[in-house]
Amino acid sequence: MIEVRPRLLLILTENHTLVDPDDLVGLVRLATDAEEAGFDAVMASEHIVLGPAAGALGRPRNLREYAAPGNQDPATCWPSSNVLLAAVAAATRRVRLVMGAVIAPLRHPVLLAKELATLDRLSQGRLVVQPTVSWHRDEYDALGVPFAERGAILDEQLEAMSALWEHTPASHPGPRFAFEDVYCVPKPWRTDPARPRMWFGGQSMHPALLRRLVRYGDGFHPFGAASGTDLATLRAGLAAAGRDPDGIEMVGGTRAVFAGSDDTADIDAAMAGFGDQIEAGFTTFCVKPSQHTDDPAEVRALCEHIVSQARRLEVPAAR
Repeated sequence: MIEVRPRLLLILTENHTLVDPDDLVGLVRLATDAEEAGFDAVMASEHIVLGPAAGALGRPRNLREYAAPGNQDPATCWPSSNVLLAAVAAATRRVRLVMGAVIAPLRHPVLLAKELATLDRLSQGRLVVQPTVSWHRDEYDALGVPFAERGAILDEQLEAMSALWEHTPASHPGPRFAFEDVYCVPKPWRTDPARPRMWFGGQSMHPALLRRLVRYGDGFHPFGAASGTDLATLRAGLAAAGRDPDGIEMVGGTRAVFAGSDDTADIDAAMAGFGDQIEAGFTTFCVKPSQHTDDPAEVRALCEHIVSQARRLEVPAAR
């Protein structure tokens, strides 16, 4: 089997120890550094608003750790991923633009379909979208969306957006979102299937996640390390639906270890588990630069080092 190099993805958001939260242009510079160093993709995640419960579990011991349910300062800066990635699209030519953790139920699917198709067309097909329901009830309450219905809302949104992207005019019968003979243009860059590339993820391989992956998914991006059971369930679900289990992009990442509460992590140690992840089928690896440097001027060199180290690894081309 032909071997290819792992793909590398730089996380742009939640890098507040590296780039001042108000310096959104600095995040665009991180993206250009990643592209010039040879990274395949950059990613921006989101919250629209946070409430007091965002920090209910306290802050991480080291602020460079990943943002997670309950460990965030409610005043954390989460810029609009759609607007930020549009700026990145204008400043770059090659890297994929991963809109990670788009909390779809907080938006109307007609508007969301238009915005995603526009960004995908603007970037000439570089957009990757990861729709999710997220975890923060305060956010749903602020936008008047029923938290308990978020999974059902997302499922209907995916159907509605698919209709808008595939058909002109498009119709969708509801029950929450209903429209008939509407024209939503521009369409996404890709035509078969007619949608931006989509990843899905979560903390476990629950039935709704598996269903969305099998029907719409181009990639699986779990929150944290996926269990062997989760991976087996995914492969079985894809095979049962007639899809190639090796045809889906598997997204892993570095595993940073911090010696102290204000220390950065060694990048080579954080990449040490890439081989095991590749053996488990993972092909794309996320890196959060603030975990490894406090100096924006060092990001380009950091990315170049990561690319150099990754070149020593290979993954099967079929994956």
